[in-house]
Amino acid sequence: MSSREIVVLTSSPDGPVTAYDIFSGSAIARFSGSRSPRHGLVLAGKAYVAASHVSSATASGSIHLYNWWSPTAFHHLPVPEPVAPLAATPDGSFLFAGGLSGNIYTLSIPSGNILKSFPAHTKPVSCLTISNDGSLLISGGDDGTILAAPIFQLVEQATGENCSDLMLHSFDAHDGPVTAITSIGFGHNTVISCSTDCTCKLWSLLDGTNLRIITFPCAISGIALDPTGTEFYAAGADGLIYKGFLKAGSRKEASRMHELVILADKHGGAIISVVMMNEGKNLVSAAEDGRVYLWEVERGQVIMVLGNNMESISDLVVASGIGDCIRQGVGAGDDMSKSGGGAIVPFGKEFTRSVRDTVEIEDVLSVASKDRSKAIDMLESAIGVYERLLELILKEAKGGTSRNNHEDKGDM
Repeated sequence: MSSREIVVLTSSPDGPVTAYDIFSGSAIARFSGSRSPRHGLVLAGKAYVAASHVSSATASGSIHLYNWWSPTAFHHLPVPEPVAPLAATPDGSFLFAGGLSGNIYTLSIPSGNILKSFPAHTKPVSCLTISNDGSLLISGGDDGTILAAPIFQLVEQATGENCSDLMLHSFDAHDGPVTAITSIGFGHNTVISCSTDCTCKLWSLLDGTNLRIITFPCAISGIALDPTGTEFYAAGADGLIYKGFLKAGSRKEASRMHELVILADKHGGAIISVVMMNEGKNLVSAAEDGRVYLWEVERGQVIMVLGNNMESISDLVVASGIGDCIRQGVGAGDDMSKSGGGAIVPFGKEFTRSVRDTVEIEDVLSVASKDRSKAIDMLESAIGVYERLLELILKEAKGGTSRNNHEDKGDM
């Protein structure tokens, strides 16, 4: 995928969600009104951006839902407590939020209805992720544990369930808070977790078996894998990125399995997130100092610096496949005008219309899907009626045949 189709978004505990065009390095949008804690930013499908919000006045929590064409949240989703980490199903239909109490909440999008909540950890939920195949929600907690739960059970509206029935596995993973979890490969069997205890660990989710421990000189807050799952890049609290290896194709490569390579450039603060993008050609990292680095993976060097070094960053996500649309809205001659709350409104009429047309099409498809479901129900009902009529006809025919046979015998 071309870098022209990729947008980097960052959140902050002090300010707006900012979108950067990695082709030019400039900020192209600011979504206002969110003070978002760590891991509190997620893409909900292609249509929405969701951000956790903690009120500075009341310390109450909510989740803000944004459209791409507006700088202000169109929906504020209430939650029972402050939440930080978020995760969303790939289609954007459901959102998961981790609370300070250790509870995880399932919300329907865009309504915000809470479908389910359950106690996952004994301390605050620190991170959430979806397995690469989309089947599992995997969470980490400040209590050092990891939990895996089948998503199909979390999105069902059921009552009277035992919480243990929702969990596939729950096990002790680290001596400190779990800071991030990444699924390895397309399946859901293996994950790698990192922690403030200065380790990253590989786990089998089939039985919670620890497969490998990698030790670092500092706390690790995020990890990214190359597309082949051979190399990893760990985000250090010391501002450095550590490159390591997960697989060895030969005996020579096996010798480097215990080596850590430090990338040359250093952030001015603790790195909070690192994401692989552009089919493994580039890496993007964000730090508490407000800077976002774009790396060329092959050379291990920073090729662009994003950010104004003023706002602290709490999370970073990469949106693919929307860059061209956004650039159509901020084409030559379009000025980014200021709006209330310091938001920047970069989106032009063409992009707004394009996205709205897409949403309208999705609504039509949704209605069509519901109509199809109703048609199937009606067809099944009609088939049932015909089956009952057929039974009556056969019964009547059988009765008629018996009467005829009886009359024939009487004539004899």
